[in-house]
Amino acid sequence: MHTNRSTARRTPPRLVGRLVTRFGAKKTGGHGGLEILRHIGPGLLVTVGFIDPGNWASNMAAGSQFGYALLWVVTLSTIMLIVLQHNAAHLGIVTGTCLAEATRKHLPRPAALLVLGSAYLATVATAMAEVLGAAIALQMLLGLPLRAGCVIVAVASLLMLATSSYKRIERWIIAFVSVVGLSFLAELALVDVSWPAAATGWVTPSLPAGSVAIVTSVLGAVVMPHNLFLHSEVVQSVHYDQQGDDVIEERLRFELFDTLFSMGVGWAINSAMVILAATTFWTRGLAIDDLALAASTLEPILGPAARAIFAVALLFAGLSSSVTAGMAAGTISAGMFGEEYDIHDRHSSVGVAVAFAGAVAACLAVEDAFSGLVWSQALLSLQLPVTVFVQIWLTSSPAVMGRHANSRPLKAALMAIGVTVTALDLALLLGM
Repeated sequence: MHTNRSTARRTPPRLVGRLVTRFGAKKTGGHGGLEILRHIGPGLLVTVGFIDPGNWASNMAAGSQFGYALLWVVTLSTIMLIVLQHNAAHLGIVTGTCLAEATRKHLPRPAALLVLGSAYLATVATAMAEVLGAAIALQMLLGLPLRAGCVIVAVASLLMLATSSYKRIERWIIAFVSVVGLSFLAELALVDVSWPAAATGWVTPSLPAGSVAIVTSVLGAVVMPHNLFLHSEVVQSVHYDQQGDDVIEERLRFELFDTLFSMGVGWAINSAMVILAATTFWTRGLAIDDLALAASTLEPILGPAARAIFAVALLFAGLSSSVTAGMAAGTISAGMFGEEYDIHDRHSSVGVAVAFAGAVAACLAVEDAFSGLVWSQALLSLQLPVTVFVQIWLTSSPAVMGRHANSRPLKAALMAIGVTVTALDLALLLGM
């Protein structure tokens, strides 16, 4: 029954497909600069997801407590993210199914539901961080109570997903990413950065005493399970698998550029957050444990515009990333029934609504907003190995991927990422 229903709903373009169709029309040849730029888009949705308020909290904590020393985590996490997201996108391009659908199709039903259920809970934790971060921004800008702000942000995100075409959401997302990036570039221009120290921090791994929880939090804030599901959904919605081998091969090439470009943007913005915190707080012996306090502290150091810049960027980051979290929740819930994401279908829409309801409930229960943001990201890293190893199994299987199954070097690289994440999670759990 599920298979037939899913098949009946596979007529693109879908709501998700409207975004990707603009970047992935059935066309080969013409590989100039403009043709490459046509394929930039799906990766930006992932970029939005990992410059969310949870990242802000983790990065501010990393920079204010340990200076430039943990910049290497941003670099390593971004490299991991590029490999994983590229691999997830390949699954969608080659098979025409997203990670959630493939998990439901190829794993035994109990195992599939366990994997997808844990991923859904991780997405709720993600949505909580997005909603809470945007609510903090509203409190800073308008003086709204935090709990009221959480409800407003959740409702606004639901309306954006339920009533807007993806063409409009795409424009919003690009605008939001631009505002966040420009805001932090503006902040960096106002401080005296020790670039040699930053360069060393980017490439020199170290674990200062008491840093394991922050390292795990930064890792979970960058390599987010829900983004793997989302990326594969966005690219598969066009169904390149039905357009012939030439189209598949072309899209596989262009997808790598999209991923490298988009993840590079995210690396730069996350690095800027850590550097800003290190330069303005760590050098003065200030450990930040509150985003609003961070903005207040920046004001006398960087000038009267700093608080407004910080709050506006945080609001845009929270709103845009809450939209992508909602999409991911709908993707996973639809995948449990072997279906594609479609906000107008009840399996997707209920999944989105329940995720935001759970996010608001978690926001209302959290007593310390900053700690809630940081630990929500650490929780994501605990679920990440489950998603990573399932993805590796699927994309390494010739039965699933055909001749596009992972090569041995790629499989080894993916396994190394899975083992690294698992090791960091164990270190966190043993140290708790």
